[in-house]
Amino acid sequence: MKSVISKEIKRYNYLISEIDSAYHELSLKLGLSDSAMKILYAVCDNGEGCLLQDISFYTGISKQTINSAIRKLESESIVYLEPLNAKAKKVYFTDKGKKLAENTAYRVLRMEDEILASWGKEDVQKYLELTEKYLDCLKDKISAFNKMSEGKQ
Repeated sequence: MKSVISKEIKRYNYLISEIDSAYHELSLKLGLSDSAMKILYAVCDNGEGCLLQDISFYTGISKQTINSAIRKLESESIVYLEPLNAKAKKVYFTDKGKKLAENTAYRVLRMEDEILASWGKEDVQKYLELTEKYLDCLKDKISAFNKMSEGKQ
């Protein structure tokens, strides 16, 4: 069955793939795996420490992949985990991790900030509004799909 896909969604998908590819290439140039970079980025973006469960939410990486990457980062003395209660743990940088994050994830965050700072304020606002609108619509469509799928079971 052939489905008609708009040229706009094809362009959108191409752009998303190219952005993902650019981040992948940057991670490699900085000597990190994609998952390690995303973990460092999430901790940096979150401030001092980040809940382990939030890293999964922020990155979209599976819990299993995050746990493997965290164990590797722990073994390299980049991060350490601190239990908050029976179920929650928070990820923090060691001193070595802070240095690594400063040379990797914080650099990426600063690059992203520079990009948005180079745009007009209205363009940034519009971009963020449209991205949020797209996300809200996508979540609605997924919710409707899930409800429809549950009804068929």
